[in-house]
Amino acid sequence: MLQEITISEFENSKGTVQNIHLSYQIFGRELGTAPIVLVNHSLSGNSEITGKNGWWNEIVGEGKSIDPRDYTILALDMPGNGFTGKSAHLLHNYKEFTLRDIAKIFVETIERLEITEIFAGIGGSIGGALLWEMAVLKPSLIRHLFPIATDYKATHWVKALCKVQDQILNNSAEPVKDARMHAMTFYRSPQSFTAKFGGFHEQNEGSWTIERWLEYHGNKLEERFQLATYKLMNHLLTTIDISNGNGDYISAAAKVESDIHIITVNSDRFFLPDDNWETFVDLSLRKKNVHIYEIKSVHGHDAFLIENAQLAGFLNPIFQTNKTTNENNKHRALWSR
Repeated sequence: MLQEITISEFENSKGTVQNIHLSYQIFGRELGTAPIVLVNHSLSGNSEITGKNGWWNEIVGEGKSIDPRDYTILALDMPGNGFTGKSAHLLHNYKEFTLRDIAKIFVETIERLEITEIFAGIGGSIGGALLWEMAVLKPSLIRHLFPIATDYKATHWVKALCKVQDQILNNSAEPVKDARMHAMTFYRSPQSFTAKFGGFHEQNEGSWTIERWLEYHGNKLEERFQLATYKLMNHLLTTIDISNGNGDYISAAAKVESDIHIITVNSDRFFLPDDNWETFVDLSLRKKNVHIYEIKSVHGHDAFLIENAQLAGFLNPIFQTNKTTNENNKHRALWSR
């Protein structure tokens, strides 16, 4: 069930004070009765992570990696993502916000829910970057951190792609559709397109072509996504910075007490795997409990939503081990309060 909370008089990074409306959903066990798993959605996602319309049913669900019979699963909608359908909840002053602001809002919401410990936080793309920001703000809040297909900084490459997206969103006659079509070209990879559509000469009227496929994805997002939301989320990608402006990302990350499980994608052309491996090597010199896993796929950035078996293979050792521990410790009264 979708629930709402209001953060009154929140001051964003530009100094503007306004009320922030945030929606969230809780799946599985009741708060206070089981370990908590926080799931952060990606750019076009929402809190509907499992169930009839769940976008992550291959990972979250009964018998899956994150089983609602064993965990309390919390999913927050990023403010302004439009999932409530209320236009008053959109953030039109999107350039005044940073991802650090969203992290502060999430942390305050978690505190309002009287949660003091999160067993695992997991998120892909901007959702994973948001986890990094939250972990820096509250180094002891999350026991296991799973940032997937993301980074703790916005590289020049990410900023360049987002600049083009912003130009499309502010100048196109069909901004959401056209921006989505452009985004699909860097969410996937050239090898992914070849695997899906065949060689250059292999086209026929009865099958998908790259042009029709891009049009399809543009139209589908246009049907359910607000322009103001896309502008906000695209802008937030350019503000990823756990150093809070000083450029010392490793020192900021080293303060995080969580076990950090970086999951990268070998063909990602948005958040590059080389950057993730560099983070792992540098952070390992400062912190012991850092791990890295690599999804092998031709599908680029979107592989974290496609290669579910590989992702489950990385998650299961943590979540299944904890499940056994829970069953052996049934008498613990409160997990979060």
